[in-house]
Amino acid sequence: MEPKPEQSPHHAYPDHWEADVVLRDGGTARIRPITTDDAERLVSFYEQVSDESKYYRFFAPYPRLSDRDVHRFTHHDYVDRVGLAVTIGGEFIGTVRYDRIDDRGRPASAPADEAEVAFLVQDAHQGRGVASALLEHIAAVARERGIRRFAAEVLPANNKMIKVFRDAGYTQRRSFEDGSVHLTLDLEPTEESLAVQRGREQRAEARSVQRLLAPGSVAVIGAGRTPGGVGRTVLRNLLTAGYTGRAYAVNRAFDEGLATLDGVPAHRSLGEIDEQVDLAVIAVPAHQVPEAVADCGEHGVQGLVVVSAGYAERGADGRELQRELVRQARSYGMRIIGPNAFGIINTAENVRLNASLAPESPARGRIGLFTQSGAIGIALLSGLHRRGAGLSSFISAGNRADVSGNDFLQYSFEDPDTDVALLYLESLGNPRKFTRLARRTAAVKPVVVVKGARHSGTNPPGHAVPVSRIPDATVSALMRQAGVIRVDTVTEMVDAGILLAGQPLPSGPRVAILGNSESLGLLTYDACLAEGLRPRPPIDLTTAASPQDFRDALAEALADATCDAVIVTAIPWVGEDGEAETGDGQVLAAALHTAVAGGSAKPVAVVHVEIGGLAEALAAASSTAAPRRRPTTAGTAPPEAPTDRTAPTDREAATDRTTETDRTTETDREAATDRTAATDRTTDTHRTTANAPATPHHPAAPAAPEVTPPAPEGRPRPGRIPAYPAAERAVRALAEAVKYAQWRRQAAVPGKVPELLDETIDEAGAAALIEAHLAAAPDPRGRQLGHDEARELLGRYGIDVRPTLPAPDPDAAVAAAARLGYPVALKTTAPHLRHRADLGGVRLDLTDEDALRRAYGDLTDLLGKPAELLPVVQAMAPRGVDTVVRASIDAAAGAVLSFGLAGAPSELLGDTAHRLVPVTDRDAAELIRSIRAAPVLFGWRGAAPVDTAALEELLLRLSRLVDDHPEVVSVALEPVVVAPQGLTALGAAVRLAPPPARNDLGPRRLPSY
Repeated sequence: MEPKPEQSPHHAYPDHWEADVVLRDGGTARIRPITTDDAERLVSFYEQVSDESKYYRFFAPYPRLSDRDVHRFTHHDYVDRVGLAVTIGGEFIGTVRYDRIDDRGRPASAPADEAEVAFLVQDAHQGRGVASALLEHIAAVARERGIRRFAAEVLPANNKMIKVFRDAGYTQRRSFEDGSVHLTLDLEPTEESLAVQRGREQRAEARSVQRLLAPGSVAVIGAGRTPGGVGRTVLRNLLTAGYTGRAYAVNRAFDEGLATLDGVPAHRSLGEIDEQVDLAVIAVPAHQVPEAVADCGEHGVQGLVVVSAGYAERGADGRELQRELVRQARSYGMRIIGPNAFGIINTAENVRLNASLAPESPARGRIGLFTQSGAIGIALLSGLHRRGAGLSSFISAGNRADVSGNDFLQYSFEDPDTDVALLYLESLGNPRKFTRLARRTAAVKPVVVVKGARHSGTNPPGHAVPVSRIPDATVSALMRQAGVIRVDTVTEMVDAGILLAGQPLPSGPRVAILGNSESLGLLTYDACLAEGLRPRPPIDLTTAASPQDFRDALAEALADATCDAVIVTAIPWVGEDGEAETGDGQVLAAALHTAVAGGSAKPVAVVHVEIGGLAEALAAASSTAAPRRRPTTAGTAPPEAPTDRTAPTDREAATDRTTETDRTTETDREAATDRTAATDRTTDTHRTTANAPATPHHPAAPAAPEVTPPAPEGRPRPGRIPAYPAAERAVRALAEAVKYAQWRRQAAVPGKVPELLDETIDEAGAAALIEAHLAAAPDPRGRQLGHDEARELLGRYGIDVRPTLPAPDPDAAVAAAARLGYPVALKTTAPHLRHRADLGGVRLDLTDEDALRRAYGDLTDLLGKPAELLPVVQAMAPRGVDTVVRASIDAAAGAVLSFGLAGAPSELLGDTAHRLVPVTDRDAAELIRSIRAAPVLFGWRGAAPVDTAALEELLLRLSRLVDDHPEVVSVALEPVVVAPQGLTALGAAVRLAPPPARNDLGPRRLPSY
């Protein structure tokens, strides 16, 4: 049991320093402050440390701790003296301590900003990343307490500790003094330290999922003695799939004489098993789960799949049971899938794991699937199976109390067996982290997401995560910005997934359409236009077309440099007697595969109407294919290669095909006829792409030798050709692939923030204003700035807002107009009339005093007394397009920048675009072009185009403001009139508040809900 912290005489116990972390090998541990109750734990820990490690810590033989040492190392004020411990099963495995010192190295208090730091890690746990995790957390604690530098003395032979400091990414200085290495670390986070931290996080979390999906042994706890029941079903499915590891059935109700169950050893507890169990599937009633988890933890189980129900989906009491389950499992270093989980599947030939309730393991393939719903998981498995698509892995997380979609993205990013990641999500526990991970993963392989519970404003039962108030349209826009393919239904997810897994990415939106039905071709053509593609006129092969005609037409389309993708439409042949013939689908499929094998690397999809056997024959090309080896991410060791990997020549060809799809220049496309040369050129381009991960571009899946014709030399074998029963579904999937491919090309060269902005931005001046405003009216809810206050703050970032002058009576209005200069506008600022020109609250182009006085009288006669209307006078702005620019901070998703046209387009039709802050020059350009009404800005119906460059600069400046100052929780510039030359912000509303806590900064930690 963890000690109950007592109150320090100097400072309250800082429980917010407690954290669960994932270590380098995928196991978990808990980091917490050391308390006075930890004396026995500290002594026990020290006794298990080797003499060599003790010598490295104290620079001399130090066999045991004295009572004085124990007191010193367990009594802290949590300000000038702090100690943290890493625990597993309640016992220490590592410690770190800092003591604040002055410039002479003597004990000190604030304002001294340097501390001496020292680590000690149990030898059995060295190499697991314990010291690195401790350094992240003790550095965060030190910064919170005003410490800016760490000093450490390390013996030259202590290479492991020197490496921990050197690899942390902090700015550091080293010197050799008195026989030891003196290290000084500046604790201000740097880009390098953040990259190091996130890299370690990625490898650790990916490894934690990999341990769950590829266990060497599995115990099913709760497997019943009689057929049926959840546990017995999981055991049967595990064995039916041909699991390659060792399996055990565990049930405390087994008779003592029972030796086997379904052919595997049967035991009453894990303690009876004479080897370590890697994975336990728990299928017992909820009240028995704690006993099962304790049994697993005490016997070294690495991970749990909890299919038991009765947790957060049952209400508040169940939610507390779920929290306790997670706390208990993590205390032993275990991760959990579930509770209320459907299970997990890994189809790798050297694993063949089906630890789920799915009665049939899916075929082996290149798609990874994660769901937060068992029912949706069943539907997706069934849909993929019907379409002939195989899976690499499957996780149905149930209540998602621990392992989440973020963990799955970490795993999928470097999994060589996964080419496409599909996720069904009902809640996002950490949206900031999700978008960061999705962007990185999408840069090397497609990520397709369906988001359930989009409009309810609450989380589904069982999902104990913070509720984000961000609108679903904004969530969708932010996913698109991160490269995620967001679809609306699980059917669309399957449609997109099978195309992306089996076909290369298109190099553009130009689509060739061919088939034996003019009507079906026209439907396909219309669908392409509706999805923003550029279809060529359909080629009608007539109903008399033979499979050979299809082959020749498809080969010609693939060789045509003016198209980027091909959709084949097919209906049954009509016989001489007028009867429809379903035809031989396998013959047509073989003809299409032959054309693809000899053509250039372009995606092909088939739309068919009741042609028997066609979809199955097209899908067979990869359903039994041996997966190719994908190069691993730099710094990640490649996994053991199963014996049925694709031959080297196939892998080389697949890589050639992959790199060829990323061509973007017209010269490369025109050179496609010289296939070998084009392959060489694009391969070289792939090798030298700036900042590209050491992972190939999205490949086509290889084909099974018995189905696919031989490919010409230098040309890859074709992947499966996806078939669709409706043109709209095929086109929608292709359109998503086109948009994703375009995002990939753009992401290869990231946008930037122009340096010229720095010359006109006063960051320090803005910070001083914000501090003064918040100090003047301390309120945790913040305060709304007045018009002049907002103008002053925005002006620090080069954002000019046109001034207004109050007009409490006609004479004041005339005086204001004289000061500003005619023509002027008269408008109300009452909240219910603000920006409502349609209600008569705005009068424009008042050119003289008489016009102004008449307008003032009309305004007050129509709408009320001046005290109610709060009228103001403002100089007229040049004519242009009225737009609205906003920035707001969502506690879960972060700062979001929004843009739209003012009035009905944004307010009534929801035509608003969004981007996560900070935005780059490319983001700003895309933001104003992504709304449906964007043509109005670019000369619609002969109007003069407006100054979009000025608008983009405004967006960049506002993005910088909210990114630099998280206290600026909302900004609304409305309207912003964009003229052919320049723009004018006529109104501004700014709200300041203490910044919301961020869950994506600071040391890495597992979420706790």
